[in-house]
Amino acid sequence: MDYFVIEGGRALHGRVKISGSKNAALPIMAASLMCDGQVVLRNVPDLSDIRHMQLILQRLGMQVERTEPDVLKLKVVDQSNCHAEYDLVRKMRASVCVMGPLLARRGLARVAMPGGCAIGIRPIDLHLKGIEALGGVVELIEGGDVLCKGKLKGTEIFLGGHFGSSVTATANVMMAAVFAEGTTIIESAACEPEIEDLANFLNAMGAKITGQGSPRITIEGVDKLTGGEYTVIPDRIEAGTFMVASAISKGEIIIDNCKLEHLMAVTKHLDDIGVVVEKYNGGAVVRSSGYLKPTDITTQPYPGFPTDLQAQFMALLSLADGNSIITEKIFPDRFLHVAELNRMGARLRKEGPTVVVEGVKQLIGAPVMASDLRASAALVLAGLIAKGTTEINRVYHIDRGYERIEEKLKPLGAKIERRSR
Repeated sequence: MDYFVIEGGRALHGRVKISGSKNAALPIMAASLMCDGQVVLRNVPDLSDIRHMQLILQRLGMQVERTEPDVLKLKVVDQSNCHAEYDLVRKMRASVCVMGPLLARRGLARVAMPGGCAIGIRPIDLHLKGIEALGGVVELIEGGDVLCKGKLKGTEIFLGGHFGSSVTATANVMMAAVFAEGTTIIESAACEPEIEDLANFLNAMGAKITGQGSPRITIEGVDKLTGGEYTVIPDRIEAGTFMVASAISKGEIIIDNCKLEHLMAVTKHLDDIGVVVEKYNGGAVVRSSGYLKPTDITTQPYPGFPTDLQAQFMALLSLADGNSIITEKIFPDRFLHVAELNRMGARLRKEGPTVVVEGVKQLIGAPVMASDLRASAALVLAGLIAKGTTEINRVYHIDRGYERIEEKLKPLGAKIERRSR
């Protein structure tokens, strides 16, 4: 099993290129199940989650080939299998995104209940509610699988949930509605850039979708989608993570392939903390004066502060001069990193869905355990500036969402090694 060893205390300087968005690429890959002809996707990161989706799609009758480091070619060659089985689906929550395309294209979808990170309960009730509203028949069958079948018809669907809109539910219902008869309107749709990117991909293949990026999406049903080429957007969470890396190390990093318009809540909070973020040649340059001010952060659906950067900012605010408050409103149990950061000398106190962060002068290297994807990133950031050596175990979590993060950090001056036991 791989682990990281980090020698902390080095300011990061240099240039880094952000990979394509994992959270955009996964549903776009699933949507390729609906296309006639070959789909060529560019700017696709080489991650374990992407490879898991490749295996699922191959089981469902697709040819999937990585022809260049960031290019995937996908083509449906067999439509007989409609079962996304537990042995693959359990490893990644985004696997549920094949439900909508299978039902729309093949009239039947059998999908095992998905897995993913240990960040709290994430039910798929909104997915099933949307499919039932479109006329699909949904039932839970033996083995814990969900079976969906039936001919779909356009309708109006409200997709609001307890914690706001759902990105994966919006993606699933939008894909299912592409082949539904008539017009579908999704109210309280997720506004994330990844949903907009999925809609733009579908439109490029022949769909008729408007309103993407807003809470109201309209889909006019079509008979078929073609193949074609498409470039996936940059990963805003990876970009935000490297922004924090620059800030926490008191360095200066030029970040290429970064859309600042997708990170307005993030850059606003960085400004509050005392970190400078400037547009630069299609990306950004991020620098820290070294003095970090406390702030209060509440995670919210886009365009609010992303839950996927909560852990990274907690590591950063652990070194701020004063007390900060972080409230998690998307996944209230997403705080497994608190105990590990405290092992490194942070002063964090959890109170329900809120963590009070009392800034300290320095973090201390320690052996820690990664519990989920973004918590792993937070521990790497903490290790970069901790005194002494930090050992991070279970880094397979970080490989789900960061493309060779250690190889991107090394040229910036980080002393980080991947080792195996």
